[in-house]
Amino acid sequence: MSSYILSNANRFYAAVETAYGQAAPVTAANRYPAVQLTAKQVLQHSTRKDKTGSRTFLGTPPTSRRSTAFQTQTYLTSWSGSGAPAYGPLFQAALGSTPIISTQLGVTSVANPVTLQTAEPHNLSVGAGVSSNGEIRFVTAVPNGTMLTTNAPFTNISAGSVLLPTVTYSLSTNLPSLTLYDYWDPQTAVQRVIAGAGIDTFELTLNGDFHEFLFRGPAADIVDSTSFVPGTAGLQQFPTEPALQPFDYSVVPGHLGQVWLGGSASQFFTLTAAQIQVRNNLDTRHREFGATLPRALSPGMRHVLTHISLLAQDDGQSAALYQASRTRTPVPAMLQLGQQQGQLLGVYIPNVQPEIPTYNDSEYRLQWHFENNLAQGQVDDELYIAFA
Repeated sequence: MSSYILSNANRFYAAVETAYGQAAPVTAANRYPAVQLTAKQVLQHSTRKDKTGSRTFLGTPPTSRRSTAFQTQTYLTSWSGSGAPAYGPLFQAALGSTPIISTQLGVTSVANPVTLQTAEPHNLSVGAGVSSNGEIRFVTAVPNGTMLTTNAPFTNISAGSVLLPTVTYSLSTNLPSLTLYDYWDPQTAVQRVIAGAGIDTFELTLNGDFHEFLFRGPAADIVDSTSFVPGTAGLQQFPTEPALQPFDYSVVPGHLGQVWLGGSASQFFTLTAAQIQVRNNLDTRHREFGATLPRALSPGMRHVLTHISLLAQDDGQSAALYQASRTRTPVPAMLQLGQQQGQLLGVYIPNVQPEIPTYNDSEYRLQWHFENNLAQGQVDDELYIAFA
């Protein structure tokens, strides 16, 4: 006898597509931890104006255009440190560029707190993440092939230290599409594939119970195991789930990390809430003649926004941040989520314009809320995200 399906008897996989709407194959390594995945598809209802002699709705043709949207939410979790994180395809689809994986580097000297000399050519460029002793930083200058400058100093680094491998995601003008797989137990339940998924909005939230990521946007189609027709999404048969492998659900607490703000790379210890948001203003080619489903993704003007709340203090770095908001002076910002290797994520925004903060004086301690701070840059250099 059939029974109800448990909502946690669910596994998610994500892979970058080589062609829009053509399902990308997945392996066990593509499984990512998630809180939920929602997807909705609706037929576009047209209004008939011919005289039918009745007020009765005559229905919508099954070949009408379809509109599909999805949303998935996950936490920052531990990973092995080799290759890319399981949810890496989601970050690649949100930002655009193929991830850059750096190798381990030995440090031969530290010229000043932010300038390091490496024993071998580092092959790093501006914006790449570097990590050491449970901290992550970003390269801001490359004087030569064995020297680099970071956005902020490491707490404890010296000659003989090691820079550990990192995976860095950066922005691109074009965005790839994803295939998301939604598998359930038992196997006789309806399984789903979301093809042609594009990330219109990406949100990162910290200082909650956990560090949270949210991805949402349009998709080309939803394919299910019950109504599958060969040829849909480029598939000749509905894909079976990869063989399960050990999976680490260790979640990084949301209060662990570091915050660096301002032109002098000052570390702030008074942050109470923060959110990073990427809006790609994504559209799909779905209004063209001869097609029921979208044919491609079309990114619009990108907006990288930050929302930061701080407990106000009468120190120099707080005054400098407030002054920057008044004088409309962009400042760099970096957030480190986590504090152990294998549990680190860094977010670096080289130039963000802080808005004049609003005061929250309803509690015992004054808070400043810097809302809708917009990042700026030259070409695809507003934001860098790295894992270590």
